[in-house]
Amino acid sequence: MADLNFSSEAEALDSLKGKYESLQKEIKKAIVGQDDVVKNVLISIFGNGHCLLVGVPGLAKTLLVNSIAQSLGLSFNRIQFTPDLMPSDIIGSEILDESRNFKFVKGPLFSNIILADEINRTPPKTQSALLEAMQERKVTAGGRTYELQAPFFVLATQNPIEQEGTYPLPEAQLDRFMFNIWVDYPSFQEELDIVKSTTSNRKSDIQPVVSGEEILFYQNLIRKMPVTDNVIEYAVKLVSKTRPGGAMSTDLVNQFLSWGAGPRASQNLIIAAKCNAALNGKYSPDIEDVKAVAVPILRHRIVRNYKAEAEGYTVEKIVDSLL
Repeated sequence: MADLNFSSEAEALDSLKGKYESLQKEIKKAIVGQDDVVKNVLISIFGNGHCLLVGVPGLAKTLLVNSIAQSLGLSFNRIQFTPDLMPSDIIGSEILDESRNFKFVKGPLFSNIILADEINRTPPKTQSALLEAMQERKVTAGGRTYELQAPFFVLATQNPIEQEGTYPLPEAQLDRFMFNIWVDYPSFQEELDIVKSTTSNRKSDIQPVVSGEEILFYQNLIRKMPVTDNVIEYAVKLVSKTRPGGAMSTDLVNQFLSWGAGPRASQNLIIAAKCNAALNGKYSPDIEDVKAVAVPILRHRIVRNYKAEAEGYTVEKIVDSLL
């Protein structure tokens, strides 16, 4: 049982920063580099959100999620999404037991951390089964509703190449992810370290640092963090600027975007800014914290038009112009 008796909320936030540093140390035993990716995934977890990791094959996305699950000391299941995967394969199904009574057998979704590997390779029917779990933290099967154990996170991966035969995630489901995190190639030095460590018989022994009870405590603590009105106004204005034809939209947005982000983006900006502030040892977020998380929060919520694609205007470039 973790000791969560702190004399003040400031002391509790200090302990969160210490836990974060310990988590980084453990995760680095298995993962070389990718500091921003690790930080954003942990922000998402402490903010009670879900993550979509996008990157080409071989960048250790699966290993990253596995390592984070080990360091958090939570139950973990990996679901490989394929074209023939059915909703019952992830939720579970009812079977007849020896007494000829129907019994519900839980699927892999009943775990604290779910790695939804290559989520865009399964049909919409199965993707939507994940939607209820992500939003409601419960699933329905055989007319009955089953609560998922808290804390519950979906960390999904997606491959930006080889799009033949895939089922792009609809905007409604993309919006359920707090972060869309781009996993990039390692630097030359990082790749050297990766090759040295993975081609020897060295094994990384990752120890759990934070319990499920502590994660729930810190999630609640993050919610209590005070935020000044000017920071909330900045976040809401930033999201409003992404909506073409709106009162606050810029010429660049009107020219290159089909549509912008909704209110959930504003909510996630504030929650993520609070987490970012807490992990950096601050007791209240400022505008810099909002800016720090803006790109991965807005990346999957704004849609470029054909003109932007033709002229090479990326989502990141458009968000940077608004910042």
